[in-house]
Amino acid sequence: MKILIVNGPNLNLLGRREPGIYGSTDFESYLSALRQRYADVEIDYFQSNSEGRLIDCLQEHGFSVDGIVLNAGAYTHTSVALCDCIRAITSPVIEVHISNVHQREEFRHHSMISSACKGVICGFGLDSYRLAIEAIINAAND
Repeated sequence: MKILIVNGPNLNLLGRREPGIYGSTDFESYLSALRQRYADVEIDYFQSNSEGRLIDCLQEHGFSVDGIVLNAGAYTHTSVALCDCIRAITSPVIEVHISNVHQREEFRHHSMISSACKGVICGFGLDSYRLAIEAIINAAND
């Protein structure tokens, strides 16, 4: 099984960026723990602050991986292009958010990509990624 995790803008700053919201663990450390936990799953990772690079990555891998865990960051709330891309690929996409976006600013309450995703997980900190991986694994085993 192969799963791709894709992180959008500013998520390269996890561990340093607003630790009260996003925690104090950097993503590379968390990714290492995920890879150990799911040793039988190939977990690839991509991060970009550029919307176009995120779309390129999804198009490149979205027909060959078993699932994609996508935290589009702020592009969640603005990107019709990401939504169109998710609809165009065949790999299931799980939208994730570290914080509970519905407890935050009003503009974060609407997602432009949710309607194209298989599911949405938010508010469980970095554990949101693990929950998305579990969902992909469970769907593949059904």
